[in-house]
This record gives sequence, C-alpha cells and structure tokens, in this order.
Amino acid sequence: MTPVTVTLDEAFAGRLAAVLERLENLLPPALEPLAWERYRAFRWRRTGQRGHLQPVRHPHRLRLADLRRIDRQKAALDLNVRQFLAGCPCNNVLLWGARGTGKSSLIKALLNEYADRGLRLIEVDKHDLLDLPEIVEPLHERPERFLLYCDDLSFEANDPSYKALKAMLDGSISAAPDNVLLCATSNRRHLLPEYMRENQDARIVEGELHHGEAVEEKISLSERFGLWLSFHPFGQDDYLAIVAYWLEQLGASDGSDAAAREEALRWALQRGSRSGRVAWQFARDWVGRQEFQ
Repeated sequence: MTPVTVTLDEAFAGRLAAVLERLENLLPPALEPLAWERYRAFRWRRTGQRGHLQPVRHPHRLRLADLRRIDRQKAALDLNVRQFLAGCPCNNVLLWGARGTGKSSLIKALLNEYADRGLRLIEVDKHDLLDLPEIVEPLHERPERFLLYCDDLSFEANDPSYKALKAMLDGSISAAPDNVLLCATSNRRHLLPEYMRENQDARIVEGELHHGEAVEEKISLSERFGLWLSFHPFGQDDYLAIVAYWLEQLGASDGSDAAAREEALRWALQRGSRSGRVAWQFARDWVGRQEFQ
C-alpha cells in the first residue's frame, strides 16, 4: 500500500504545480520600485484590482520655444509652475479651447523645461480619476513636485468620476499634497455638456442673474480650477507663421516660399481648422514630399 500512496502524492503534487504555474501566468508581474530620479513622466495604469505608476521611458521632447503664437497662455502657466516649484501659493489649472492649439503641448514643454528642478508629471486617464486618492497618497513624502495631468477631459452628466475630481480640487476631507498641482485640458470650458434647456431655468433676482441648478452644478466644477487659460483658433497670419517655423525646424530651404504658403492654406481649408497641430502636420507633409522627390 505504501508505494501506491507515494505515487498518488507525487501525482497530486505535479498537478498542483501545473495549476500554480498557470495562475502565475495570469497574475501581473511584480512591480519594481519607481526610479523617481531617472524618469520625468509617469502614467497611472490599472491591472485587475491594482493600480500602479508606470514610467514613461520616451517622453515627448517638445520645447517651450517650439510653441508659437500662444505667448499669453505660455507666460501665465510658466509663472504658475515656477511659483509651484518654489513652494509659493499657486493654482490648479484648466486649459480649455479649440483643438490643436497647444494645450497639452504646453504642459509637456513645461515638464521638459523644469525637469532638472524636480518637476515630474503623472498622466491620469479620465476613467481612472476615481483612483486619485490612491495616486496622490504616496506623493506626500516625496521631494519632487508633481503635475497631475488629465488630457482631453470632459464628462457626461451622470459620470461619477467628475465628483472625484471635485473632491480632489476642493471639498474632500483629506487635503491634497502641497507638491501636487492639477493640470487639465479640455475642449469644454465647464468640462460638462451644456444644453439650451438648462438656461431656461435661469432667473433674475433683485437685478442679478441666477443660473439654474444644472448650470450651477457644471460651473462649480470648472470654478475649482484657480487658473483658466483659454485657447482659440488661430488667424491666418498666426497659422502661416507657425507653418514657417516648423518648415524651418524640419530643414526646409525657405519657409516663407509662396508655394508653401498657398499649399498650407489649402491644407488647413481641407481640415476645417487653422491650428498649431495642423501647421505641424502640413510642415511634415511638405518637407517629406520635397525630400522624397
């Protein structure tokens, strides 16, 4: 009987080892300690029930000097970030307006400008905003200064994540770390959809305009950002100036060439937009075709 028992135990142990091996393949790999000094940008990623910061190994190398014709917005955000780095009072930032006008590019460029002074960036997707308390908790004790970056932010009326953002900005019982600054970009000024019917609830009280509850709810979110920076579509002269800059940066012989200007205007017309992004895309197409021929 003894040899049979040993054989059954060995078979069971082998099957158990095979099951454990399969389970290990389903589990996420063990997380390595973050190298804060080595990386300047991180993304919040969720695997199953666990979230973690993932280093961005090849961040965008955009420079502040590359951003043209948004000098007012650039100066205001640069000043706010320098106050933040110096430990002075500063404001969370909402950059809103037309697509492709430099909102997210400005944040990336500021990271590159001040990374050597301890500035770091953490990118958080909209659907991960419910994890904000978990994201910022380990940052309290860090010496670096963090931009918490939410790109292309907008919410639907019943989206629960916008309440998490409101609590993070102002309203939660736990205070946000002093070394964290929230920067969000959006095409919507109030981050939420606005409908004509909501304005019908507005009323005049003693000569003052009072919005309806739906509008007040939407305004209350965007008002929690202390600094608003608006970005508008570029005029033709600004657009062509940006085109000329990128043509020069990409090695075109003459960025003010009349043929290039005419083609750049046609390019923008086809896309229905004059923006820095469209100018960059045209410059790449123009220079690429010239080099290929």
